[in-house]
Amino acid sequence: MFLYNITLQRATGITHAIHGNFSGTKLQEIVVSRGKILEIIRPDANTGKVHTLLTVEVFGIIRSLMAFRLTGGTKDYIVIGSDSGRIVILEYHPSKNMFEKIHQETFGKSGCRRIVPGQFLAVDPKGRAVMIGAIEKQKLVYILNRDAAARLTISSPLEAHKANTLVYHVVGVDVGFENPMFACLEMDYEEADNDPTGEAAANTQQTLTFYELDLGLNHVVRKYSEALEEHGNFLITVPGGSDGPSGVLICSENYITYKNFGDQPDIRCPIPRRRNDLDDPERGMIFVCSATHKTKSMFFFLAQTEQGDIFKVTLETDEEMVTEIRMKYFDTIPVATAMCVLKTGFLFVSSEFGNHYLYQIAHLGDDDEEPEFSSAMPLEEGDTFFFQPRPLKNLVLVDEQENLSPIMSCQIADLANEDTPQLYVACGRGPRSTLRVLRHGLEVSEMAVSELPGNPNAVWTVRKHVEDEFDAYIIVSFVNATLVLSIGETVEEVTDSGFLGTTPTLSCSLLGEDALVQVYPDGIRHIRADKRVNEWKTPGKKTIVRCAVNQRQVVIALTGGELVYFEMDPSGQLNEYTERKEMSADVVCMSLANVPPGEQRSRFLAVGLVDNTVRIISLDPTDCLQPLSMQALPAQPESLCIVEMGGVEKQDELGEKGTIGFLYLNIGLQNGVLLRTVLDPVTGDLSDTRTRYLGSRPVKLFRVRMQGQEAVLAMSSRSWLSYSYQSRFHLTPLSYETLEYASGFASEQCPEGIVAISTNTLRILALEKLGAVFNQVAFPLQCTPRKFVIHPESNNLIVIETDHNAYTEATKAQRKQQMAEEMVEAAGEDERELAAEMAAAFLNENLPEAIFGSPKAGAGQWASIVRLINPIQGTTLDQVQLEQNEAAFSVAVCRFPNTGDDWYVLVGVAKDMILNPRSAAGGFIYTYRLTGGGEKLEFVHKTPVEDVPLAIAPFQGRILVGVGKLLRIYDLGKKKLLRKCENKHVPNLVSSIHTIGQRVIVTDVQESLFWVRYRRNENQLIIFADDTYPRWVTTACLLDYDTMASADKFGNISIVRLPPNTSDDVDEDPTGNKALWDRGLLNGASQKAEVIVNYHVGETVLSLQKTTLIPGGSESLVYTTLSGGIGILVPFTSHEDHDFFQHLEMHMRSEFPPLCGRDHLSFRSAYFPVKNVIDGDLCEQFNSMDPHKQKSVSEELDRTPPEVSKKLEDIRTRYAF
Repeated sequence: MFLYNITLQRATGITHAIHGNFSGTKLQEIVVSRGKILEIIRPDANTGKVHTLLTVEVFGIIRSLMAFRLTGGTKDYIVIGSDSGRIVILEYHPSKNMFEKIHQETFGKSGCRRIVPGQFLAVDPKGRAVMIGAIEKQKLVYILNRDAAARLTISSPLEAHKANTLVYHVVGVDVGFENPMFACLEMDYEEADNDPTGEAAANTQQTLTFYELDLGLNHVVRKYSEALEEHGNFLITVPGGSDGPSGVLICSENYITYKNFGDQPDIRCPIPRRRNDLDDPERGMIFVCSATHKTKSMFFFLAQTEQGDIFKVTLETDEEMVTEIRMKYFDTIPVATAMCVLKTGFLFVSSEFGNHYLYQIAHLGDDDEEPEFSSAMPLEEGDTFFFQPRPLKNLVLVDEQENLSPIMSCQIADLANEDTPQLYVACGRGPRSTLRVLRHGLEVSEMAVSELPGNPNAVWTVRKHVEDEFDAYIIVSFVNATLVLSIGETVEEVTDSGFLGTTPTLSCSLLGEDALVQVYPDGIRHIRADKRVNEWKTPGKKTIVRCAVNQRQVVIALTGGELVYFEMDPSGQLNEYTERKEMSADVVCMSLANVPPGEQRSRFLAVGLVDNTVRIISLDPTDCLQPLSMQALPAQPESLCIVEMGGVEKQDELGEKGTIGFLYLNIGLQNGVLLRTVLDPVTGDLSDTRTRYLGSRPVKLFRVRMQGQEAVLAMSSRSWLSYSYQSRFHLTPLSYETLEYASGFASEQCPEGIVAISTNTLRILALEKLGAVFNQVAFPLQCTPRKFVIHPESNNLIVIETDHNAYTEATKAQRKQQMAEEMVEAAGEDERELAAEMAAAFLNENLPEAIFGSPKAGAGQWASIVRLINPIQGTTLDQVQLEQNEAAFSVAVCRFPNTGDDWYVLVGVAKDMILNPRSAAGGFIYTYRLTGGGEKLEFVHKTPVEDVPLAIAPFQGRILVGVGKLLRIYDLGKKKLLRKCENKHVPNLVSSIHTIGQRVIVTDVQESLFWVRYRRNENQLIIFADDTYPRWVTTACLLDYDTMASADKFGNISIVRLPPNTSDDVDEDPTGNKALWDRGLLNGASQKAEVIVNYHVGETVLSLQKTTLIPGGSESLVYTTLSGGIGILVPFTSHEDHDFFQHLEMHMRSEFPPLCGRDHLSFRSAYFPVKNVIDGDLCEQFNSMDPHKQKSVSEELDRTPPEVSKKLEDIRTRYAF
């Protein structure tokens, strides 16, 4: 079996985010890393929408990311520390839209290791040096400079190693132009290591150490080190030189401290806490991330606590000395992994879990009533300040980026009866969890919908002048009339536009600089800017049946297949070409390309005829109206559209910016198929045809603009958009109702929209999330969803949600009541009334947990919910809150033969579970009956068990339960479930159970898979085969009777198969005289499974399912990852395909090595050598290579570049999108 890996949706969780001028212009971009993906995004300062410019897979783990600018430079470089054992510096080229690797310096082994640098990066704020550090021992400093040609140069590394030292964080200290200095949070564990009593370990202190790079002597010295009182978790650089006092802020538990060299005393300020917090009051509070904003006159820091509260931190100085730290509560947003404050006043927040946000900073919070806390305020040791959290005041939400991370569980099914299956994804954590329904398609935002006085049949938009940015008129054509609407603040009907209103319109367009042309069945109307009108009438009884127009040309087809060609002369007059062309059959559709910049005319006309052909006709004056080429079609064409797509930006000699792309002829057929062919710009030949079936209705095509490039909107029974995005063609359906006719639309509110008609309405639509594969509908949940099952009859979902370190609703209410009573009791006699009022206000206050976070209850505290949800409306039909400290871990829905048609839901629950070291005070299996047509959970009974029931599966009218490491069969009884049979030979913990026939496949939490046979006559469960490798299985999936796919927590997917001669008819040991060592346990079962596939995905996979994703497609193995990625593994159907892709992958590895310096083969073999899987992510990078490299690779494969891209596209569309 050979498989091919395709990523459908790249990971969405962000691990690092940095900002800077990476494109070298005034605009600031944000570079984010999503595990093994590097992406550059830019917020649009006008609309506030975030656009992705470029996404690249780096085939390695990005561990640290920094922006870096040479002294006096205007462009930022990107420094990456990864698991490749190399430091890599990248530059972003906006013209080619690519990252170029400028430097790659090797310093150690690959892999994430303790003593190989890459985990920490720090840059000198003046851009002279960069330090890269490991978690332990090694730190290297590289000096960066520029050579004579102003190119970036890098020195050999200077060592700053110190053995037996753990590093927590490293930053570059801003010392102006003194010798560069780096500050590290370190801990020396040498004494603790050598002391057997453990006293030294308890007394070990963290130190703040400064390393100085002596530029004169060219080496690094350990300048100064000082022990810290509290345990710090990260450092913030304070601007220095002429901008500020220099030094660092140390964020530690409960405190933030300012430290600097010389005679500067330490300034220390406690971290304020929420008033009346339900959290455990003994719990420490830390800052988790920060952002610095610096202008010419001032600077401030935004620091976020682990509850999500942001404080604005400022420093008061007196002649270079810092006198106090001031903090002010700013706002509360979800906890972030990184925050970036941009010059345009935006705050970009990459959330730890859930969607990422872009906020506008509306106020700096200087002049509000919020109290300001200062280190100068007197406080007892251990006391702190209190503040009251509130909804957003200084920040305004502008845009959000959808983020699926973490996907806890996923099932693919067509529950909404839409033909195409939907992905039901349980994702998120805590109160920000959601159940999302993903459908393949682009999200459409509806800008406006208005009714029309009848059913129109076509719509166009035109500008008044070629220089205009926005459209002036919308023209709507009816069966016997034309309506002209002008676009302004509102859309109103106008009558003085010069268009003929008493006739239907075939087409209209801007002609030349400022004239308009209207083509209608009886003629052509040319309207000049000064409202003069020229008419051309059709001869005799003929009428115009089809037409094609662009900025300078008009071609019409009269009845009988006669073509008439008009071209605009320099005076702006339309001139008819002397000859007319008779076609051999009736014309059904025509298309002209747009006039290329700086040219007089478009050279080609495409004409579709009734005889199932498309002909390309030349419009060049030398051979005007001569046929150039022809293509036969499988069915009659319905519409044609010539577009220029996939271009790269180029500047011509005059500095005019334009894109140079390829010409494509799109052909929509009446049978619902879309063809895309390449049109040769010189000869007019047609080649390289790609086909896609779009729907049941004839395909109509319309040219629109998307992100500055031409795209094609194709309409059949559903609408599709064909566009080029990041050097790949996408053909994606719109998640919207059926449309009939459309045109591009540009106005101030909606610069790149679409105006379309559907029955009797006119709609203005915008597509903002280009490049997205799925459109999402999210339904909020209360706690982290763990697993869910689908009830087969009602299609409702039963979700179990479990949170550690959390209170149930009942406990929260009880704690609030208790705190309110304490408030009243603590008050003196005269303050009783005031205290009672405060207590009442506290009880009524309800801050939404999705924003303010849920209270942390402490380790070993659990809250769980069993929820019954309708996946189409997203309504919760029923929910059961479990008791405090009961944690639901498994769920199954099944029937029992002796209870008729009733469905039962079984939920496995642990009591008082402690995670590390793992222990539990037993568990329960709750049994519920589904009543009311699957809309209500009715409690039946609960069965106590000795350990945690992590897995439940129905099996032959009974249920299999994994209780800790025991595998048991239970049956339904009146008072509880009855135990029927058990097997004690699974070594650690049963994590999931799969059944097929008499076989049971059990996954162990760290020992891979076990095949178990149930022997009914003896009532025994017997292990008859197992795997030869330890695998820490997170999820598994049956592929067939002998084959299992499994994924482990290190990010590998493997498929194992039982050899053909495996017998599951083995005896346990009837005689009892089998040798002791032959009994299993240590050596396991006597028969072993064979590994047929190994592949390292690079992200922890939490769900696997074998399914088809498109109607009529083939089956594939779909996996979803913790970081929010969705991918599929698809089988090759022919040997030559496999051979082709194997060679392509081999050439890509050598020609296009990964960006961050990791070797592709070793990355995909990180734990097990990669076996029988070809990486489609690498193969698809073929499209983004240089054209000459593409040519050399495809020649090696005896193909042309278009043939290679066609193969890549075909395998993708055969199984997915």
